[in-house]
Amino acid sequence: MSVTTTIPTTQAAVLQQGGGKLAVVYDAPVPKVLPGWLLVRNVAVSLNPCDFKMAARFPTPGLKDGVDFAGTVTAVGDGVTGYSVGDRVFGCVPSNKQDDSESGSFSEYIKVEAVYTLRMPPNMTFETAMALNPACICTVALALHQSLGLPATPDEAAELGVTTPDTVLVYGGSSSVGLLAIQMLKLLGHHVVTTCSPHNFPLVKEYGADAVFDYRSKTCPADIRAYTKNKLRRVIDPFGEAATTSLCYEAIGRAGGIYCSLETYQQSLCSRRTVKHSLIMGPAILGRGVLLPEPYGVPPDPELHEWSKKFFRSFQGLIDENKIKPLPMEKLQPGGFETVITGLEILKSKKVSGKKLVVRVAQ
Repeated sequence: MSVTTTIPTTQAAVLQQGGGKLAVVYDAPVPKVLPGWLLVRNVAVSLNPCDFKMAARFPTPGLKDGVDFAGTVTAVGDGVTGYSVGDRVFGCVPSNKQDDSESGSFSEYIKVEAVYTLRMPPNMTFETAMALNPACICTVALALHQSLGLPATPDEAAELGVTTPDTVLVYGGSSSVGLLAIQMLKLLGHHVVTTCSPHNFPLVKEYGADAVFDYRSKTCPADIRAYTKNKLRRVIDPFGEAATTSLCYEAIGRAGGIYCSLETYQQSLCSRRTVKHSLIMGPAILGRGVLLPEPYGVPPDPELHEWSKKFFRSFQGLIDENKIKPLPMEKLQPGGFETVITGLEILKSKKVSGKKLVVRVAQ
């Protein structure tokens, strides 16, 4: 039998309107508690570029926006063990989901599978949990596992007996996904090279980067090749823009390697036969597929589903041991879901650098 507290039937939520526009509605249904799932009362969210991009690319009125959440468990579904009403948790869920309009984090109550839910340490605030940016953690983990062929956690590396470090280029190291990728790679013992603006050099070094280059410099690719002795093999590009793809390809060493983009990219720029290229979709980490047109669509993958559950268990240990440093954050005021929409406009303007936008949506 599920365990619950008193829960309303309707709630405030950020939903798609016509043309992919986002708006706050106050009569969205509260999801039912399903076996194996939790219902969480949302307290804080963080904002990600996908929150405005996916709604704009695939406008579907009624779909819920938002991926990251932190809050308290208000209902425990049948078959769930280890969670109780009142537990403080955080994580991420798929948003703007074509086959599930209830999925998304920008609402007062959200549903999340228990196996994909992270516990908050006792001294962690809800805002700090959001500065850990779970959606980016999942995306980086999938990039390491599926594209770069690397373990995603020290536990996995030990299980596989992988001990040889490599040099990895993380383009845009001061971005949210960049700062998390740097940390996760350093935990695995890799040498991390990154790019960003000079004013963010101290930031990326604070988070573990071994070498940093100014992406605006005309000699940036050549400088990276010289630093890596023309042997760079693995690259993560969060942006997939023409300029970023070209720079990354130029930086890869003579023998070739792997280019992993976290956004769609121009495959016409991927002309080197010795360089494999791939697109990573963060929601695919659940292994249930992503129901979108090409190139965003991903088929179900039962093996990935099982791997992802192990990853979450392992990553919980890193959280408990304070092995992952939260991103610098800006708390947007006054809070609430209208502030979420305002924050997404700020994020869309590309004026946010080296920090995570976080919004408190409840007390």
